[in-house]
Amino acid sequence: MTHLATRGTALGAAALCLLAGTAQAAPAGRLPKPDLAGVDSVLRTALRQGAPGAIARVDDDGVVRTAAVGVADRGTGRAISNADRFRIGSVTKVFSAVVLMQLADEGKLNLDASVDRYLPGLLPDSRITVRQVLGHRSGLYDYTNDMFAKSVSGFESVRSKVFTYRQLVDRSLRHARTNAPGAAYAYSNTNFVVAGMLIEKLTGHLVGTEYANRIIEPLKLRDTFYVHPGKNIPGRYARGYLTPDTAGTPLVDATQQTVSWAQSAGALISSTRDLDTFLSALLGGRLMSATRLGQMERMIPVNSTQAYGLGLRRRDLSCGVSVYGHTGAVQGYYTYAFATKDGRRSLTALANTSNNGAVLNTMLGTLESAFCGKPAKVGRGSAVVERHEDMAPEVARD
Repeated sequence: MTHLATRGTALGAAALCLLAGTAQAAPAGRLPKPDLAGVDSVLRTALRQGAPGAIARVDDDGVVRTAAVGVADRGTGRAISNADRFRIGSVTKVFSAVVLMQLADEGKLNLDASVDRYLPGLLPDSRITVRQVLGHRSGLYDYTNDMFAKSVSGFESVRSKVFTYRQLVDRSLRHARTNAPGAAYAYSNTNFVVAGMLIEKLTGHLVGTEYANRIIEPLKLRDTFYVHPGKNIPGRYARGYLTPDTAGTPLVDATQQTVSWAQSAGALISSTRDLDTFLSALLGGRLMSATRLGQMERMIPVNSTQAYGLGLRRRDLSCGVSVYGHTGAVQGYYTYAFATKDGRRSLTALANTSNNGAVLNTMLGTLESAFCGKPAKVGRGSAVVERHEDMAPEVARD
């Protein structure tokens, strides 16, 4: 089943003006009209490659376009919809970074101070700064490499577990660091576990409370929840299906889990609507000062088409447009959530599967269609552009 829709929408002024006196970013150059047929083609390709369902939403300066194919539930056959909630994985990192940047705006956090200043004795090197943690330049080993070296057995071993932040950091510290502090970019979920610890230490509140008070409630995000350590997704949702490492083995329903292995690095639940709203507000300058937003957007190159700032990715597309946001991989779900630098156009796309490199690469094509206005090259012979997921970043997935 395929569903495409276009409609107009108006954003409430109260949700768009969170900081008095903050000017909206100047509009970017005129973009091509989004190619919704191209987006739909990408989603249908993902289905042929093993995703039970896939959805996308483009918010384009007041005009909303949506596409949906396949099912949200393989058991009942219910069609997937952009009304469905899902686990957003590492897109959570952007939320965590926003909270810390707001705390910096409030004078409660110095980005260039040592993490040791706020969390004494946690890390083995006092040279590691908050800025390095947020930019994946701390050198802290990613504990998920060991945790999910085997996709299904690794997942089943943690599906119901509840970890403390310190237990996750300790798993990282069993390994040598990947580089000296500040020396190089190396993606690591450990960094954003530390970010969660910083949030809770500086505010005295759980991260879920800070997400709610600083982002979810002001922006009226009705589908965004941090339920850790609960296992269930509230309301209407798409079930998530983990692809086993052995070809031909049945998909594993991974919907119910604590996501305690990720927490502030990847445990949020949301929807395409809410993520588009969030990124538009962030990049439109409505969640922090212009100075702090500029710091988030100061990028370190990752490869020829990607760069990383502070909890924020940049992707450079074939038409010369750069978009900002994050990818998310959590068992059962792949998410792409990106927007133009001025926040005027945003896209969120989801496939309800994971551990499937073909689907992961294919879903990248939604960016080309949404922001460049042309079909993406997502045929069976497409070159692999992603070598890993946001979880277990050093474990290659075919």
